[in-house]
Amino acid sequence: MTRVTKLLFLAVLLCSFASAQNALNAGGATFPYPIYSKWFSEYNKQHPDIQINYQSIGSGGGIRQVLAGTLDFGASDGPMSDDQLAQAKFKILHIPTVLGAVVPAYNIPGVSAELKFSPDVLADIFLGKITTWNDPRIVKENPGVNLPGQSIVIVHRSDGSGTTYIFTDYLSKVSKDWKDSVGKGTSVSWKGGMGGKGNEGVAGYIRNIQGSIGYIELIYALQNKINFGTVKNAAGNYVKASLESTTAAAASAKMPADFRVSITNAPGKDSYPIASFTWLLIPQPSKDSKKGQVIKDFLQWMSTEGQKMTEPLSYAPLPQSVVAQEAAVIKNLK
Repeated sequence: MTRVTKLLFLAVLLCSFASAQNALNAGGATFPYPIYSKWFSEYNKQHPDIQINYQSIGSGGGIRQVLAGTLDFGASDGPMSDDQLAQAKFKILHIPTVLGAVVPAYNIPGVSAELKFSPDVLADIFLGKITTWNDPRIVKENPGVNLPGQSIVIVHRSDGSGTTYIFTDYLSKVSKDWKDSVGKGTSVSWKGGMGGKGNEGVAGYIRNIQGSIGYIELIYALQNKINFGTVKNAAGNYVKASLESTTAAAASAKMPADFRVSITNAPGKDSYPIASFTWLLIPQPSKDSKKGQVIKDFLQWMSTEGQKMTEPLSYAPLPQSVVAQEAAVIKNLK
C-alpha cells in the first residue's frame, strides 16, 4: 500500500468515524412523527454533519428501548410511570415538544356528516355495548343524519402506543365502566375489534373498512381525508379538534416540574377534550458527551425555531410559559 493510498484510507476511516459520532438514534411515538420528521430534516439542513434517525415504533417501544439504553433518546405521548422511571439505571427527563389531538375517526357508507359523540357514547362504542351505527343513542346525538344499521367495526392500536394512552386516559376520566374494566395505558385489553400498527396502520384500516371507527392523531385524519367527529367536552360543548381547541385545552394546565401532566377532559368551553402534550425522553447524563451536546442544541432549537413549523402540520405550539420552563431544564443537560 503506497503512502498516498494509506492517507486516503485513513481519511475515509476518520470521515466514517466522524459520521458515526454525529448520527443519533431515536424512536418511539407515531403521534408526533410528522412534525419530528420535519424537524430532523430541517435541523440536518442547518447542521449537515448531524443525522437524527427516528424509528416510528410507538410510545411503548420508545420507552422500552430508552430503558434498555439502545437509543440516544426516545419519544412518548404518555408520560413514563413512576414504576418505569424506577426501573431506569439512569435519570430520564421528559421534555414537552408539541400539543396534539386524538380524534374519533370513522368510515360510514353514505355518511359524510361530522358526527357528534358524547363521552358515554364514545366509551360504550369501544366497550362493545353499542354495536350498530343506527343505535338510538348515536341517532339522538345526531338528528337529521341518516345512519345505517351497519355493524360497528372497532379499530385500535396493536402496539404499545401513546395515542392509546391519551385515548384511554380520557375514557377513564369520563366513564366509570371504562375505568373499572379497561383502564388507561399504552397497551390495554380491548373488548374486541382489530389492531393496527401505528397511527398509520389504524388510519389505513379505517380508510379501507366500511363501518369502522378508530382513534388517530389529528394530522393522520387530515392527511388521509378520513371523517372524524366532534366530542362533547367537560363544559358540555361539542368541540372539533383544531389548533385553537387543542391550545385551549392546555391553557388550564398547571405544569409540574417534571412536565408529566394530563390535559384530557380539560375545563373550558372551547377545550377539545382528547388533547395532550407529547414528550421526548432524554437520558441524563448522555452516554456520549458529544451526542449530549447535539441533543441539547437540538432541543434549544426545537423549543424556539422549531415551534414555528408546528401549525402547518396541525400541531399546536407549546405555550410560552412551558417553553420558558423547559429552557431552564435544557440549559443544564449534559
